[in-house]
Amino acid sequence: MKWFDHPGSQPDQAAGRGSLALRVNLFFFGTFTIFCVIIVRLAVIQFVEGPTLSEEEVSRETKTVPLSASRGVIYAAAGERLAYSTPVQSLYITLTSEYTAKAKNKETNQYEFTAAAVANTQSLAGRLAEVFGKYGDPAGVQMTSADVIDALDLNFRTSLGYVPRRIKAGLSNKEVAYFMEHKEQYPGLTIVEESTRHYDKDTVAVQTVGYVKLFKSTEELAMYQNIRSAMKKQDADPGLVYKEDEFVGFDGLERQYQRELRGKNGYQTVSVTPQNMAEEVLESVPPVKGNDIWLTINKSIQLKTEQAILDQIDWLHTHPVQGKTHPDALTGYAVAMEVDTGNIVAMASMPDYDTNIWSSGTLDPKVWNKIMNNYLNGTITDTTSGRSGNGLGSIIYMGSTIKPLSVLIGLKEGFFGTTYTYPDKGIAYFGRDNNSSVRNASGHGTGPLSPAKAIQESSNTFMVDMVGNPMFRKYGDAGVEIWDQYMKAFGLGITTGSGLPGEKSGIRDHLKIEEAGSSQAALVHASFGQKGGYTALQLAQYTATLANEGERIKPQLVSRITDSKGKTVQAFGREVLDRIEFASAYWKVIKQGMNTKVSAFEDFPYDFARKTGTSEMIAGKAVRDNGVFIAYAPREEPKLAVAVIIPEGGFGSNSAAPVARKIFDAYDWEYGLDGIPKKNLPASPDTAETEQ
Repeated sequence: MKWFDHPGSQPDQAAGRGSLALRVNLFFFGTFTIFCVIIVRLAVIQFVEGPTLSEEEVSRETKTVPLSASRGVIYAAAGERLAYSTPVQSLYITLTSEYTAKAKNKETNQYEFTAAAVANTQSLAGRLAEVFGKYGDPAGVQMTSADVIDALDLNFRTSLGYVPRRIKAGLSNKEVAYFMEHKEQYPGLTIVEESTRHYDKDTVAVQTVGYVKLFKSTEELAMYQNIRSAMKKQDADPGLVYKEDEFVGFDGLERQYQRELRGKNGYQTVSVTPQNMAEEVLESVPPVKGNDIWLTINKSIQLKTEQAILDQIDWLHTHPVQGKTHPDALTGYAVAMEVDTGNIVAMASMPDYDTNIWSSGTLDPKVWNKIMNNYLNGTITDTTSGRSGNGLGSIIYMGSTIKPLSVLIGLKEGFFGTTYTYPDKGIAYFGRDNNSSVRNASGHGTGPLSPAKAIQESSNTFMVDMVGNPMFRKYGDAGVEIWDQYMKAFGLGITTGSGLPGEKSGIRDHLKIEEAGSSQAALVHASFGQKGGYTALQLAQYTATLANEGERIKPQLVSRITDSKGKTVQAFGREVLDRIEFASAYWKVIKQGMNTKVSAFEDFPYDFARKTGTSEMIAGKAVRDNGVFIAYAPREEPKLAVAVIIPEGGFGSNSAAPVARKIFDAYDWEYGLDGIPKKNLPASPDTAETEQ
């Protein structure tokens, strides 16, 4: 046997060494690979995931708490404050573990406040109560230690742990001075300037101005639902985050201009424990005061308008008209709109109420029962809760006030000419076999009528024979839609563009063919005002459109917005919404026809265009007469358009027109229908009486 055939020979040893080297190499290669993976992962964490993880870590360790801004002022046209906020100093305390620490009770197996936490809380409450008693307003509410402990909300019944607790609002100057001087003795203490909302005690256009409610009470409004959704975003601006206990606009201009009036909240950045409890305030950013809005409403004209409605309602209860009084006339609505600017100088929904009742954040059920019938703005919506004696709301058929537009439509469609003569016999027929009829309100004919005279005499039969029936003959069933388009062109059946929350487009019963019986019947009744019901604001805009010869302009309630330093940040001017063309000869007919005799204007010093209306609606199982009146003055170069509605007030000439007269007089006094304010003229018996 050769030496290399021996079992312990050199070739076996070489094979063993090669196997060992391979294992060592694999070990080092594996180790190197693992380190490479770790290094790559660390790089990804640091450079890719690092910012996100840091952001999440910060969000877990800190919370942002909003501080309410002072709400802006709502001014009347001449600068009177209609809604304003007064500053109050409030004491807040952010809870820390020294007041909220808990430990498990071995006997009850429940977590309870530690003895130290209880002692700290009692000490804090006692010291605060003592300071309140010594430096607080003696006439104010006196807080006890128990009241302070309740306000601390140690069991988090109303607020999360890190949210500062408001201990006392309306601190006196002495209290503020004391706490600022001894702040180090009260960890987590903050004095915040807040505000209380007030409204003019004269109750000026209260439904238009609106009111505020606590943010936590606004869940049903889409506007605040959107805000809540935005607040949940991770990158939400802290200044746009709302506090649950801050007041926000809930109706009227307070709601429409919520963002402008609110300003921008300040905030505190608070470090929190894993248990969501505050540790310390890391940053504090003060709030920014809201902007102020200036209304076009003139306080003097508004108050005279409101009083005119109430006086007229009382008069209808005690003075017979057409042989009877009208005790069921309980409400009234009026709007005065400048023809050339669109400015609303008066918007009255009566009766009204004192909106200061909302400022406390809670409403007594007894108070609600008193205002539930008149808290809505009846000039823009149907006051389904504020009704006349037999249940009619604020949107009623417009009656004969539609007739200027009916004649315009007839002229435009070529149904008759400007000089056409119609033989008014007092009755007009329609239907398949002419088996239905319409009579004039007087019950008799008025003889030969021109189109202008038909408006002046308020002829129902003219409108039926010359407008309603011809519309059906020309267009058939499609005539109803064409009629509807004409209405919308004049702002009837669409919202006015005012932007006020809750504004309705009116009642378009001419579209209810089945209820009317036929398209012809719908058109016939619509032609003399018994199928379309619209708001007072819509009627004012419609009247202004007549005065502007087809140019429909936006009603303006706000003239400008200013910041806290008085600088104008936004101004509003005349805005044309639509224009419908008619021949100039047609407009002359309308101006000439709007000349109905109205006793309330017998001594009115201006030539003016007007139309009375008496609409009929069924309520309480009987037909009720509603008073409607529209007018603009002067007839040439018109300045002011007015619309008045008195549900169940009887004939418009007796119920609504007297209110309109007082509105025109009030405007003439303040601004002058001829451009010369009468209040600036030398005193005379006539002007003195007007002023009163």
